[in-house]
Amino acid sequence: MTIKDLQKIIGQQTDNPTEELRKLLARLKDKPFWIWDIEEHKQRDIETKGDCCFNHIIGLPVKYNTERPMYDYEKTIYDKLFFTLYSDTNNNNNKDKHLWVKKATGLGVTEFFLRIIAWLCTKNNEYRGTSICIVTAPRIELAVGLITRLKGLFLLSHSLQQVTFENKETVLELNGCRIEAYPSHHLDSMRGLDRVSFIFADEADFLTSESEQQELRSITERYIGKSNPFIVLVSTPNAPLGLFQKIEQEPEDLCIYKRISLGYQVGLGKIYTKEEIEKAKASPSFEREYNLQYLGLVGNVFRTEDIEEAIKEYDTKGYDIIQNDYPYKPQACMGIDPGFGSSNFAITITTFIDGTVKVLHSDHYSRPNHNAMVDLAFELIQKYHVTKTVVDASAPSFIRALKTELGENPNWEQKEKKDYQWMKVEPIAFQTTHKQMLYHAKFLLENKYVHIDKRFDKLITSLRTAIATDGILDKQQTSFNDILDSFRLVLWLYKDGSQPVNY
Repeated sequence: MTIKDLQKIIGQQTDNPTEELRKLLARLKDKPFWIWDIEEHKQRDIETKGDCCFNHIIGLPVKYNTERPMYDYEKTIYDKLFFTLYSDTNNNNNKDKHLWVKKATGLGVTEFFLRIIAWLCTKNNEYRGTSICIVTAPRIELAVGLITRLKGLFLLSHSLQQVTFENKETVLELNGCRIEAYPSHHLDSMRGLDRVSFIFADEADFLTSESEQQELRSITERYIGKSNPFIVLVSTPNAPLGLFQKIEQEPEDLCIYKRISLGYQVGLGKIYTKEEIEKAKASPSFEREYNLQYLGLVGNVFRTEDIEEAIKEYDTKGYDIIQNDYPYKPQACMGIDPGFGSSNFAITITTFIDGTVKVLHSDHYSRPNHNAMVDLAFELIQKYHVTKTVVDASAPSFIRALKTELGENPNWEQKEKKDYQWMKVEPIAFQTTHKQMLYHAKFLLENKYVHIDKRFDKLITSLRTAIATDGILDKQQTSFNDILDSFRLVLWLYKDGSQPVNY
């Protein structure tokens, strides 16, 4: 049954609770979520004639038209989440009810937590009068979809067809609990709620901006001191340095979340067959979707096959110019995307060998100091024998400082545009040329003019995730977009795959 099918059923219902729902709540009262001991579960199932636990009463999860039980990895989640409810110790500090789950796609984790929420609402009256918040990515359709799935839990069994709910698409009133879904761009409406008992953020690593991610944590975690709710963040990993990776990298003694990682391996022989996984491995998104790698969404700018060709193993002998035993000293070019304050500062350095642009250095630097970046750029110029540096012209003070450091006239505005090409440090009007630069970088990769060593993983990730509309790079969806900017700046020097004029 699809979401649309469930919406049709729900849409045909009245707004009044029915006797059928009251009967169902009576059956669900004081029932465990699931009986994890197999033999005990079988015995209880016989004794109660199928009313042994919440999941058997409402119907088991279904995949490929087959009912499936709760699996061992779901017990891991359950045990982590409800540790303090059945533990004799209270020494779990601030991690009692807060959970971070990084998971492979298709494991049924979203379904699991929807069932947990429904169970908490119906097992007794403990949560009556409380609010339960479900946060989804920006589209309202996703919020509607999760509430529809929650309502659908009580409609899938043929014996429960008469259970009814109110028609509001983003709200479910269940045994006195108000469950509401909030799209991530409307999180302000989550502020100031009374008695919040559970917050579930689904695919939380896909919130579209850093500000949304910060707001999610700010709004949800402020309720810890107010009503001490369960807080559950669940997601397939998205881009590097996003919400999930930041939480994963927090020190154990400072992180307020218990952290669980569930790769595809936990679902082999349960959710997935080996054949399905082998087929999935052919997809460029496999490492992110199934193997928990922070790689971001697959982009639409650079073709996967062109990136794979560019990162093939190649012989570095003869142009690894940071070593002393090379036969000659190839010169290099540098592209700088200067960023200060909250922005990153990115540098990519290339050389031109045997008709191919080869990347020698590519990295970014967070919250840099102006003078430190001038010193770093100068050091890299000396180290890699850089003869030409191009810099986004939006940072004139940095350009002047670097020109002065290299003994070049810092007042470049006094020179004619045609003479810029002869400068050691050349300002580039990035705002007016960024489209052409993106197309040019794409052209060079498509025509196999570029080699990138695999150690430059941030650059490779930026190429894999580059998303653009009408030639304009989407900075929010493109991972390490600052590195990609420095890369296309330096590639701009290589016209039609040839070396720069003053190389």
